[in-house]
Amino acid sequence: MLEEKTKEISNQLDCKECGALLKYAPGTVHLKCEYCGCANEIKEAVEATIIEEIDFEKFLNENDSGIEKQEIVTIKCGNCGASTTLKPNVTSDSCPFCASPIVITGGTANSIIKPKYLLPFKIDQKTAFEDFKNWIKSLWFAPNDLKNYVDNAEKLNGMYIPYWTYDSKTVSDYSGQRGDNYTTVESYTTVEDGKTVTRERTVTRIRWSYASGTVNNDFDDVLVLASNSLPESYTNALEPWDMGNITAYNDKFLSGFRSESYQVDVKTGFEKSKVIMSGAIRDTVCRDIGGDHQQITSVSTIYNDITFKHILLPIWLSAFRYNEKVYRFMINGRTGEVQGERPYSTIKIILTVLAIIAIGVGIYFGVRYYNQNQ
Repeated sequence: MLEEKTKEISNQLDCKECGALLKYAPGTVHLKCEYCGCANEIKEAVEATIIEEIDFEKFLNENDSGIEKQEIVTIKCGNCGASTTLKPNVTSDSCPFCASPIVITGGTANSIIKPKYLLPFKIDQKTAFEDFKNWIKSLWFAPNDLKNYVDNAEKLNGMYIPYWTYDSKTVSDYSGQRGDNYTTVESYTTVEDGKTVTRERTVTRIRWSYASGTVNNDFDDVLVLASNSLPESYTNALEPWDMGNITAYNDKFLSGFRSESYQVDVKTGFEKSKVIMSGAIRDTVCRDIGGDHQQITSVSTIYNDITFKHILLPIWLSAFRYNEKVYRFMINGRTGEVQGERPYSTIKIILTVLAIIAIGVGIYFGVRYYNQNQ
């Protein structure tokens, strides 16, 4: 079955003019041949996308039966554990997540929940690389030879990264305290002209009172990274994503790119979404308590009408080793937002500190000389 599906997709991706592999052209609805320039429209991409969610409780109770699966062949990095799809006709490669060398002796076939939707790449490799270089140039205290490690656009890998999205209606009972400001006049003593005197001043104090109640929240498309291969602090900083442009999953959008299979399952992903929701729930509680200050003692939340979907989001990714440490850079494939880890130049930092000290010493002696000659 997997072999038949693979052949079917392969036939759809062969250029009708020259037989070469067609690749998705970012920012378009076309597959394009890099050899003869032939462009084929992805007809499904121009159709309106109807978003359908999967019932979370039903999924768990029925042990995910009835959910559409797909068979994929992946290669797992022995260093960071990332599982990514294979490049065709490649026997050795480097891991896009940690830059470790990988010798491809065979892939592993896995059955996973098929992505229902994705955001196609909007910016191409060249544009992403320019955004990348500009970001590198903006880094303070970066080593001079850093540019030697990121001087080739081919080092940027176009990756579709797995995410879960969750919807839920929540009911939260809370208890806490409401603080209301009030002013009062107090007396104090101070020394004026060598004498101790008593004065008055107006001060603001807080009057606390018990508060409790119930708040409701509706959450839509709470985004949870389903990968353990990238730091969440950086992927979160790539947001926001233009989720309104999401389209139905189509293998053709993946042509010329790689994708990672999810490592965080649906149930674990929902637990992560609760953490994200909790921030908004606490904000709602604070507004409900009112007053000038709020203290929350307890919050108990019930999650109703939980639904989810599996989506892929586009990220241009680069990883390289510098002084035996791995640094990763990520670029939002829709907006060009750049986030990542970076090395620092110890020499530059020391020289800058010494320069600041020298300037400080110069100013000190300059002022001292000026005062001595007045």
